[in-house]
Amino acid sequence: MARAVSAAPSAPRLLHAALLLLLLVATCQHAAGAPAVTELRCQCLKTLQGIHPKHIESVKVTAPGPHCTETEVIATLKNGQEACLNPEAPMVKKIIEKMLNKGNTN
Repeated sequence: MARAVSAAPSAPRLLHAALLLLLLVATCQHAAGAPAVTELRCQCLKTLQGIHPKHIESVKVTAPGPHCTETEVIATLKNGQEACLNPEAPMVKKIIEKMLNKGNTN
């Protein structure tokens, strides 16, 4: 007995095609210079109370938002490593203030 072959694609094939299309659209947008979200969660799980300013190359402060409810302070060290600093620590507040003042004098 011959069975009729359906011309309609099966649900898994349609799902795979839709996912592939989404991946291609996201890749094209990224290639066109659209901003890419790197993380949708906090980057700092552990923080240091401070680090000597002579070891710090730059500091990035990320305000709380939908990705993370905490203010994050990430210091890039002169050796290339990154360290998360406690934004409430007095030493960290001094480091941030010093970096901001350094940027205002240029």
